Order: sequence, then C-alpha cells, then structure tokens
Amino acid sequence: MSVTWAATSPKSGRFHPVERRSEVKDLSDRFNDLRSRGQGYIEVRPQNSQFPILTLAFRDDHAVIHLLSTTEQISLLTGDGTVPSAAEIKVPIMDDLTTFTGAHVLSTERAWDLVHNFTQTGAADALDKWYQL
Repeated sequence: MSVTWAATSPKSGRFHPVERRSEVKDLSDRFNDLRSRGQGYIEVRPQNSQFPILTLAFRDDHAVIHLLSTTEQISLLTGDGTVPSAAEIKVPIMDDLTTFTGAHVLSTERAWDLVHNFTQTGAADALDKWYQL
C-alpha cells in the first residue's frame, strides 16, 4: 500500500515538510531510523486524499498522536496509561519540544502500531478515544 508522508530528517534532526509518496515500508524504515536516534515527528495520510492526516511525535518510549480530520478539526489521542495522567513529557512537534500530560501519552511501540494500522486502512476514527482540540 502507498501513503503520502513527511518526517524528521535523520541527517539534520529537523522536520522536513516536503511530502513523499512511497510504500509503507519506506515510512517504516524512516520510523525505525528515527527510533534508533531517540526521537522524531511523522505526518502521514492516504495517498489519494488530503485528509485524514495522522501525526506521530515521539521521544524515547513516549509518543503522542494527533488526527487532522479537516483543516479546522484537530484531535489528540487519549493515552494508554504508559505514564500517570498528571505527569508531563516532551515530544517533538515538527522542530519544537512540546509538553503533554500523561493523559495523552502512549508508548512509542503502541503509537507506531496504531499509525501502521492507519496506513493499511486509511481510517483513524477506530483508534481508541479522541479529544477534540
């Protein structure tokens, strides 16, 4: 299956916003490369559609997922209990470290599984519970 995506550059460590169209394997390879470096940010969407867009921001074993359903509708996925609800963690959103409470933090492994599932189905509404921003 092919997807359209943009991600942190492994060379510069900065978000490279130019979208690529490729097989999911290339996206998986980029994720694995970024994972080995400890952090990254990825945006992915179905190849033939502008929306939905799923974003994955992770640092070490903590991750956050956003869903952009339209240009005006953004949601944040509810956490999986990886960290206590009141705890705060920082993950890179594009190029800036951003703080989130544990209520919206997932394990990086779980987050990647959800993103990978999205690349197969193109459906994000079935991914647990969303908090609309």
